[in-house]
Amino acid sequence: MSDPVRSVAVFTLTLQRDTPYLGAPRRGEEPNAQGYFVRKGNRTVYPTFDRSVLVRIETGHGIVGWGETYGLVAPGAVGAIINDLLASFTIGRDPQDPTLIYDDLYDLMRVRGYTGGFYVDALAAIDIALWDIAGKQQGKPVHALLGGAIHNQIPAYVSGLPEATRAKRAALAESWQARGFNAFKFATPVADDGAAVELETLRSALGDDARIAADMHWNQTADQALELIAAMQPYGLWFAEAPVRTEDISGLEKVTNASATPIAVGEEWRTEHDFIQRVERCKIAIVQPEMGHKGITNFMRIGAVAAAHSIEIIPHATIGTGVFLAASLQASSALSGVTCHEFQHSIFEPNRRLLVGDMDCENGAYTLPTGNGLGVELSSEALELLQPI
Repeated sequence: MSDPVRSVAVFTLTLQRDTPYLGAPRRGEEPNAQGYFVRKGNRTVYPTFDRSVLVRIETGHGIVGWGETYGLVAPGAVGAIINDLLASFTIGRDPQDPTLIYDDLYDLMRVRGYTGGFYVDALAAIDIALWDIAGKQQGKPVHALLGGAIHNQIPAYVSGLPEATRAKRAALAESWQARGFNAFKFATPVADDGAAVELETLRSALGDDARIAADMHWNQTADQALELIAAMQPYGLWFAEAPVRTEDISGLEKVTNASATPIAVGEEWRTEHDFIQRVERCKIAIVQPEMGHKGITNFMRIGAVAAAHSIEIIPHATIGTGVFLAASLQASSALSGVTCHEFQHSIFEPNRRLLVGDMDCENGAYTLPTGNGLGVELSSEALELLQPI
């Protein structure tokens, strides 16, 4: 029996942080009145708080699905796209085919060039919520709709070491190593003493067996990236992430062809089209789909492109209540090419209270959430924090 979408609602959820993501602002990076500041190391705006956009979709029979996307800055842009456009073309549709709905909504603005950015972020949130409903309607977890779980647990790497000094960042990494984690990633823009010295310190603290990656934050020319990677290589660099600006496909081609270190990219891409135009020219070793930018439909399509080119998949996961992380784990479990998954401890741990479910990350691995749909629900505390857009 058909149970079409009856309503679509959009919210923000904001949480204060003791320390901003990636650590406290440096001198000259003072937050403005909106709580935004620009990190000089990568010329990127960050909030002093965590915020995401959540979408609640309900069917005529009262089945509710939740989706989530980025809301770090300008969440009203995502809300306006959904409220003014996408919601009206989602209401009345049968959520049993989220992929078809995704393609129809994507096509609405394709000829006007809206193939990324806030538009596809908004679409990603709707897509996740529809997959959540589809699973609940069938009484199955989302991974079962995607072909079934290949992985019930997914290895995790600790990402982000938001401490003020190199010694404290190394000590924080050691504390997670003591809890069973042995893979880590640091951000070069906040490595105040230089990326090579940062990696040397972490290597000395964590030992030769630890895997340590560097997030280079799209902040270099190709020649600068190769020089920085070469400086880090003596200390055992696992992979180098985002070495050049996202628009610089020629630079990425140069780096991937010349570097002996595996190059990881793709967090900021929205669709498989972003991947295809690069994989044809670049020797990409690792692709990093970010669920909050892509939704389950495009996440799986990127996984298929990766499989066709024998490219490793290590999904990215940054902000949020955990809704799009649950979606990422559901999709990741159905992709054979997934070997590891990002673990943002400074977000996941304090946000545990926002979800009901058994999703977990301990002893170096994620446990796939059980239950129908995404396998998680917003807690009563999270529901009270929602602010309608």
